[in-house]
Amino acid sequence: MNAPQSGIFALGDSAHVFLELRSAAGVSPRALTGAIANLHEPRTTVGGVNLVVGFRPSLWREIAPADTPADAADFDRPLRGPDGFEMPATQADIWLWFAGASKDIIWDSARGALALLRDTAAVVRELDGWSYRHSRDLTGFEDGTENPSLMEAPEISLVPDGEPGAGASVLLFQKWRHAATWETLPLAHQEAAIGRTKADSIEFPDDRMPASAHVARSKDIVDGQERKIFRRNVPYGGVMEFGTVFIGFSAQQSRLQRMLLRMAGIEDGIRDELTRFTAPLTGAYYVVPSIPALARFSTDTSTPTAGGS
Repeated sequence: MNAPQSGIFALGDSAHVFLELRSAAGVSPRALTGAIANLHEPRTTVGGVNLVVGFRPSLWREIAPADTPADAADFDRPLRGPDGFEMPATQADIWLWFAGASKDIIWDSARGALALLRDTAAVVRELDGWSYRHSRDLTGFEDGTENPSLMEAPEISLVPDGEPGAGASVLLFQKWRHAATWETLPLAHQEAAIGRTKADSIEFPDDRMPASAHVARSKDIVDGQERKIFRRNVPYGGVMEFGTVFIGFSAQQSRLQRMLLRMAGIEDGIRDELTRFTAPLTGAYYVVPSIPALARFSTDTSTPTAGGS
């Protein structure tokens, strides 16, 4: 398999900065991609910083069609459920994810990258992430309980050899704001909304699982088999406004898209109960190319590029 960007699988980082950028006026997709590929220093694990980069699917397809996953497409229109619930589309051109052990080192790396991109791209959105009680989100529940192990994650999140975009991944990136009313719910109501126990994260059996539970709505079952994704979610925010940064990687965009359709109730009219206490504020898809695919666009030969040490 073509080597993926290693930061996808670099678990354990406690500090994160996410930047979404748009191309500056007059900058071609090829020039933009070359500038991103030249962000060589933080693209290694040296110094304790991982950088993962993604591209608007239509932009990447324009310049690298053979390196684009077959079903990758822009998040170019909102998803609206039958009751009016909406997931917004806020597609940008570039996604940068800096992750490390502390805020200072990723701040320095992000500032350095922006200095190199000052004439090429402009920031549309910035978002900080951090860890909470090791692996819980700000609902207090375990996040990613059914995440595959690192042995299984590449098979689930990366396009296999022999297919367009081999070694790449499709990313769904969303910002979800939590409502303070969640904290006032009785424990039984919270557990029913999630579909798992809160203390020990045990999934409800089928005969007790509410049809609207988050666990039930976020699964993609095809012919009796679950098509999984690889989540790297982290919390964001302060004490007044806070929520979850959804970071989902998949070999196929269809898995991610079906999850959203089911959560919004578009597929069968049953809306995810958790969406009554969380609100999606952004939504975008990005292609996260393999190291060789991205390295082909680099014009800097002094240092290895594309997410590997």
